[in-house]
Amino acid sequence: MSITNKKILIIDDEKDILALLKTVLTKEGMEHIYTASTAGDGFKQFVKTQPDIVLLDIMLPDGEGYDVCKQIRALSNVPILFLSAKAEEIDKILGFAIGGDDYITKPFSPKEVAYRVKAQLRRADFSLPNEPASIVVQAGPFEFNEQTMEFKKNGRPIDLKPKELGLMTHFLKNPNQIISKESLCDKVWGEEFIGFDNTVMVHIRRLREKIEEQPSNPEYLLTVKGLGYKLAVKDR
Repeated sequence: MSITNKKILIIDDEKDILALLKTVLTKEGMEHIYTASTAGDGFKQFVKTQPDIVLLDIMLPDGEGYDVCKQIRALSNVPILFLSAKAEEIDKILGFAIGGDDYITKPFSPKEVAYRVKAQLRRADFSLPNEPASIVVQAGPFEFNEQTMEFKKNGRPIDLKPKELGLMTHFLKNPNQIISKESLCDKVWGEEFIGFDNTVMVHIRRLREKIEEQPSNPEYLLTVKGLGYKLAVKDR
């Protein structure tokens, strides 16, 4: 595999990280490196340069890397490596579920990043087309394909925002189990629950509006008073 002609796009709002990664990757023989510091500019750069791999920060000043990933995945299967200070398991799961190929937590070793970039480029070179691995998580009428990033109810696609997808993925992996608001906040937002009560409730309401026939009288995403929520489903 020749990496000299490979194009790398780095999207991160920290100038020091951009400079450091560009220096290390250049020393490793990668000559075509492009950078962006916002979600909007990052996607524009992607469309313009058509890179062979993308290093993508999750927390960007004008949006989330998860959204940029979804935009890229609508156009390409190029490898995407998430860069993030978020080290919780749910963040990594969401990163992979949304279409990422690797997840690197900050602070990181620049040499390790270079190694992972090379590994992903090598894997992309030798991957066979038209043979995608399909990992589907199912519960009741719901299913989520981690390869195509499609969420469906009774076979009908439903578009979910990143946080809604994080919530739904957590519920799908724990069907018929009561999950506290504190746990949801920790797993999906990576934050302590204090001050997040309204945020959780708003996202649950929006999720119900998309998956329930009668959001005000939910059949699946139930409130368990004083304890939290659960996804009530029957075995199919």
